[in-house]
Amino acid sequence: MTNFQLLAAMGWRPFFQQQLTLEEWDQITPARVTKQHKSQLTVATDPHTFTLPITPAMPPLVVGDWILLNENKQFVRLLERYSCFKRKSAGTGHEWQLIAANVDTAFIVCSMNEDFNPSRIERYLALAQAADAEPVVVLTKADLTDEPESWRDNVRRIDKQLQVITVNALENSSMDALSDWLQPGNTAVMLGSSGVGKSTLTNTLLGESRQSTQGIREDDAKGRHTTTGRSLFPLPQGGLILDTPGMRELQLADCHDGIVSAFADIQRLAEACRFADCQHDQEPGCAVQAAVEQGSLDSRRLSNYQKLLREDALNSASLAQKRAKDKAFTRFVNFSQKESRKFKGR
Repeated sequence: MTNFQLLAAMGWRPFFQQQLTLEEWDQITPARVTKQHKSQLTVATDPHTFTLPITPAMPPLVVGDWILLNENKQFVRLLERYSCFKRKSAGTGHEWQLIAANVDTAFIVCSMNEDFNPSRIERYLALAQAADAEPVVVLTKADLTDEPESWRDNVRRIDKQLQVITVNALENSSMDALSDWLQPGNTAVMLGSSGVGKSTLTNTLLGESRQSTQGIREDDAKGRHTTTGRSLFPLPQGGLILDTPGMRELQLADCHDGIVSAFADIQRLAEACRFADCQHDQEPGCAVQAAVEQGSLDSRRLSNYQKLLREDALNSASLAQKRAKDKAFTRFVNFSQKESRKFKGR
């Protein structure tokens, strides 16, 4: 019989336990996906870790997922997720790419150098809000600036209520600032571009070098792509950290509510617009444009808000079209197989 109390340190909670049937309580072993490879997964059950081959019968899985295994360590089913990070696949593809699952906190990692980009932070904030995870902006490389407070102020212009932490990823003492979000059983994911210090932060939290790191390019402060896979690590203090590769392209889709939440200030202003369907462009009586003219709303922020909404609408439509085509093809295959069986029975 599974000891569910031991699984709590790995992020197990009543949300998952309530999904089990009475038969599964005694016959099934819950396991969490901790690493993802092309043909296999690394899964953990307290206290064992082993690999599990990926088969066509499995649904799309991602690091952080909880799955059920039978007594032969074979996949039975995926448990419902309470949070899920996903994006439209890079390039011109029309597929989802899962990033992480069952995460409580999203550490949006940015460096205090030339690569700092408020619009990119807003994009990650929208992703975190859509995934139902708490966003925390972590500004790294505090040892390379004399004015960390000015960088923090730049982020708080996005949202005064936003949690913003400045750290030196190489110093253990800096990690104390993250402890509130790394309590036993809580899972945090590292999100951000290459070279911002995600893997360095992970290694410092772990107290050992588990993830490869590289320096940034000196000419533009951009990072080199180091981490190539997603990995979930239990921390000595009891939480879990999920390190992800740097994402040079983060295409949003089915993320409208997340964008609205990330730009709540613009939404509040829009309520005072003369027209309910105001696009905040050239319409008369636009309260949002009035705020820009008065200087209380940054024109860059409005431009990025409109850009993300257009991107989300376009990508959501293309993915919906892809899903419709897939369903139609499945119905065609099922019909063909049914007709074939009828023909053979004659």
